[in-house]
Amino acid sequence: MANDIPLNWFLYFSAAAFAIGLTGVLLRRNAIAVLMAIEIMLNAANVNLVAFWRYGTPAAGAGPMPGVILALLVVTVAAAEVAVGIGLVLLCYRRWRAVDVDRYDTLSG
Repeated sequence: MANDIPLNWFLYFSAAAFAIGLTGVLLRRNAIAVLMAIEIMLNAANVNLVAFWRYGTPAAGAGPMPGVILALLVVTVAAAEVAVGIGLVLLCYRRWRAVDVDRYDTLSG
């Protein structure tokens, strides 16, 4: 493990990816871009989970793998989020003919 990348590099990368995703969620108006930004944030969380698992065990693969299992759970949730999100975006597009999230501020036509 002496030649590996240090843990703080993974944490810096994950923080930067999360910040980029958060910026995309807050600044983008396109619903598809917002969904992609949420995916970037979930991937940043996955990087953290796996990095902490890798550097928290004495040897890679020794003992239980809670970080990897949680990362797989996050990937599953992300897949479900995309499926539901794309379905909602398609329904909103059919109703308002736009994927601009500013137009989705009301539930009535």
